[in-house]
Amino acid sequence: QVQLVESGGGLVQAGGSLRLSCAASGRTFSNYAMGWFRQAPGKEREFVAVYSVSGLITYYADSVKGRFTISRDNAKNTVYLQMNSLKPEDTAVYYCAADRTVAGIQKHPDYWGKGTLVTVSS
Repeated sequence: QVQLVESGGGLVQAGGSLRLSCAASGRTFSNYAMGWFRQAPGKEREFVAVYSVSGLITYYADSVKGRFTISRDNAKNTVYLQMNSLKPEDTAVYYCAADRTVAGIQKHPDYWGKGTLVTVSS
């Protein structure tokens, strides 16, 4: 089992920045690809970003490309999502996910956190 706990959400004005963190425990963190998803009110959960085990592969949703950056610190068992130039449409609950592979992250991650709310005001 892998336990994931997100933090760092909050209220920010449009154009501002936030950094989300996801702390992992339970299994060897470095063996897992890590991703971020989000779910806006009334919408389905959508993929945001993924970071591979090796660190050689990162993917982003087109809607966040150039504004969001995913990174990981294996020594701290933590994955981050740096969000810049935030827009009101970025308002959502953000979820951390873990899976053995990048493909697994994008299709159906094995593990999920409970989410952290990000609200961007206009």
